[in-house]
Amino acid sequence: MPEPRDLHRQTTVVLSAILVLIGVAMIVRTLVAGGGAIAIGLLLGVLFIAAGLGRLYLNGMLARRGAARRGER
Repeated sequence: MPEPRDLHRQTTVVLSAILVLIGVAMIVRTLVAGGGAIAIGLLLGVLFIAAGLGRLYLNGMLARRGAARRGER
């Protein structure tokens, strides 16, 4: 059985990827519907993507820091 920390890390990766996919879907949907450069769907889509990528980045950074602290590579 995986450790709770590993399970939390894996769940964070999955949910972050879902955030990115939702953001892409929002952007595509807005552009197909004829939304302009400042349409709310476009702005929210960019924010969803930024949130998902930010979570992935921080999760990876924290995982590397934890591995270095434990003496792993």
